[in-house]
Amino acid sequence: MVLLCGAAYIGATHWLMTSAPASDWNAVVVVGPMLALAAFVSWQRRSRITAIVAAAATAGLLAQAWLGGGLSPHSLYVAQHVVVHGLLAFMFGATLRAGREPLITALARRVHTRLSADMADYARKVTLAWTIYFLVMAALSLVLYATAPFALWAVFANIATPLAVAAMFVGEFVLRYRLHPEFERATLAQAISAYSRRSAPAEAPLPGHD
Repeated sequence: MVLLCGAAYIGATHWLMTSAPASDWNAVVVVGPMLALAAFVSWQRRSRITAIVAAAATAGLLAQAWLGGGLSPHSLYVAQHVVVHGLLAFMFGATLRAGREPLITALARRVHTRLSADMADYARKVTLAWTIYFLVMAALSLVLYATAPFALWAVFANIATPLAVAAMFVGEFVLRYRLHPEFERATLAQAISAYSRRSAPAEAPLPGHD
């Protein structure tokens, strides 16, 4: 069901970007839900500044569609794609700084009962790999938008991007147990559960991690 809903959303988004009658409201339908979700999740996680910025961007998007003019829908689509990947690169990359625990290492500690030195080192490399991946995707998005027809960029954003994410997950899974067969097996559901626990707002009055 989740895969079917995801495929339907991707199909609808691609149609709105490339085939639907031109309208400023198309951008609201494509970009608006992600901005609203970012505002809601950030507020739940007590990241007030991020929530306010996302809410303001949502309001600005609605105002532009209502009043007409402003930024072109194409530039808004590209901005969304680039900003999302840039923020993800920052989120992963920031945890690679000295004195911080890499993001994948932190998640692995929640999944595995024991995290060896080899596992921790591997998890750090995976965090770096995801950081590079997000940066490359953001750069490719900008290059394609600047040099290729928008229809090609739309295929890259709507079809190639989710396929690339799936390939990263599958490739990392295969590589992990080929290089380190001694590692404990962990399911995707366990990984999602670990991230959810990390992302949940803390009961204490301190803000959660971004």
